[in-house]
Amino acid sequence: MSSLVRCFAWLLAAAVTFATLGPPGLRPHADLGQDGEHALAFVLLGLAFGLAYPRRRLATAAVAVVLIGLLELMQFWAPGRHARLEDFLVDALTACFGFALAAAADWVMTRFRASPAITSEGPAE
Repeated sequence: MSSLVRCFAWLLAAAVTFATLGPPGLRPHADLGQDGEHALAFVLLGLAFGLAYPRRRLATAAVAVVLIGLLELMQFWAPGRHARLEDFLVDALTACFGFALAAAADWVMTRFRASPAITSEGPAE
């Protein structure tokens, strides 16, 4: 299962990179506004990578923030694109929120697995 999640995370990263650096006309648009679109894309990206690499989540989050900054800077050379500090802040913060959601999901699943099994046998006599 982890290889499937990792594949999904990298495909999502490729899609976000294309949407960020590709021609504006080929970029998908939602009725969420620019910040909403960025937030949705990067929270999903953080969640996907947080689930894909649970043992290296903090390092992966740090690398993600650096790469998000690099992606924003690369827009200076992409025709029809613009780099903005606000976009970087929204992208980085929501990606970190996605990583936090992945950590919370792991914590809940660990607690769920560790709880004593509930049986349907009724009370002990």
